[in-house]
Amino acid sequence: MEFETRRLIIREFIEEDMVQVHEYASDPAVVTHSIWGPNSLEDTRGYIRHTLELQQEEPRQGFEYAVILKENGLLIGGCGLHITGTGQGEIGYCYNRLYWGQGYATEAAAVLLDWGFHKLELHRIYATCRPENIGSARVMQKLGMTYEGHLRGHMYHKEKWMDSYQYSILEDEYKALHPRAGL
Repeated sequence: MEFETRRLIIREFIEEDMVQVHEYASDPAVVTHSIWGPNSLEDTRGYIRHTLELQQEEPRQGFEYAVILKENGLLIGGCGLHITGTGQGEIGYCYNRLYWGQGYATEAAAVLLDWGFHKLELHRIYATCRPENIGSARVMQKLGMTYEGHLRGHMYHKEKWMDSYQYSILEDEYKALHPRAGL
């Protein structure tokens, strides 16, 4: 599966993406608000292997995509959609910090929402971020997602309890915002 936007190509990961993924996955600034990282080279190899395994699932429940700049072919990050239950999915994204604040996360995540509601026929798509990750929360807001709440101390990672903000959008809300959408 491959998607195209005005500025991006969003495609399945391939083994050759490992070096460019490792560039952002090993950056402490990029993973500050993540439950993973900074990655070792073996961690990134494992992630790429995992994305290739997801591509073989039947029925497929997890989709991880490389985000590529059309203008120069650079892999600048990744985004994903995971089916988490009947009619529900979770989106996520991570980008090389050289490309933050330029609308790429919103542009790619919008494709995942459209695909999730129109092709996968999901009822609800949600996303979470750490409260300090203002940029990620802003992406969710730009997508028309509704703030559902502050999950306090709900997961333990990196030797501490972490909070999350949760946002979601329902199929009818999405279609009301984007009446002509659909891939």
